[in-house]
Amino acid sequence: MSSRQSKFPLPNDGLIAALDIGGTKIAGALVDQDGVLIHRARRTTPARESADVLLGAVYDVLGSLAASPLWERVGAVGIGSAGPIDLAHGTVSPVNIPAWRNFPLAESVARHPDVGHRQVTLAGDAVAMTTAEHRHGAARGHRNALCLVVSTGVGAGLVLNGSVHHWLTGNAGHLGHISIDFDGEACPCGARGCLEAIASGTAITRHALALGWQAPLTADTAGVAASAQAGEAAAVDAFDRATRALAAGIAATAALIEIDIAVVGGGVAQAGEVFFEPLTRHLRHYAAMPFLKELRIVPAELGPDAGLVGAAVLASAGDSAVPVMLGHGSR
Repeated sequence: MSSRQSKFPLPNDGLIAALDIGGTKIAGALVDQDGVLIHRARRTTPARESADVLLGAVYDVLGSLAASPLWERVGAVGIGSAGPIDLAHGTVSPVNIPAWRNFPLAESVARHPDVGHRQVTLAGDAVAMTTAEHRHGAARGHRNALCLVVSTGVGAGLVLNGSVHHWLTGNAGHLGHISIDFDGEACPCGARGCLEAIASGTAITRHALALGWQAPLTADTAGVAASAQAGEAAAVDAFDRATRALAAGIAATAALIEIDIAVVGGGVAQAGEVFFEPLTRHLRHYAAMPFLKELRIVPAELGPDAGLVGAAVLASAGDSAVPVMLGHGSR
């Protein structure tokens, strides 16, 4: 992370406490003014448990951060959460976390006794990742970009005219829930043929198994990727199907708003060339208009830390366009 040049506008030696909440993990970190994670905590997301159990896991991560002697330097708390979210009300309804529907996450985090008077800023996890990549990573210097997180789900965020664009509810750029296959399978969101239902890590694994893939150890995306690297047909086909759908979604977005770069991160992107080679090849087929010929797909630079770094950047802004819920000491 030595390439980062700018600093968060924090006073003195202040820190931001950042949370990154997704369908598989709840990560937390204390982030300094250079965007460096200096103390971490992590829990597996109890995604099929009750809302209270889920919040308890978030509180465990917060408690681990607050136990650090550095906690007294924390000036604010930033949250990047799987969505959709509702910024106006500070609520989240993650597709992959069924118990949280209109769950008051920002207010609940603000009530944690260690948060105290500190501001709590909520954003979608893909918007947080986009913020990090635009400030410090692969979208740095680009005025119009699409940043995607391909993992348990498919999330995305937009940079338009040089600024991260979250729009009114905080869900602008939610590419995972555009329909790619009109007659496709039902998505948990209620629609059919969503990009997420075809291109997520979960979907890749499910499709590989349906094609007869034999998991060597555990049936997950990393296992499918390893088999694809070895040339196993079912695994290669599963990645090909997913990247074809992603390419169609990226090309459609580019045709609509003329982005000049698409940055792709998340666990699935860690597969490397078995993911990026077919994705780039399929993009050339779907991005057929002359004004799209310069569109590039590149890997994200910040890896799994992007959500935490982005949540910290957003929280450090304080009075930015992202709504801020105040801790109980300030309400």
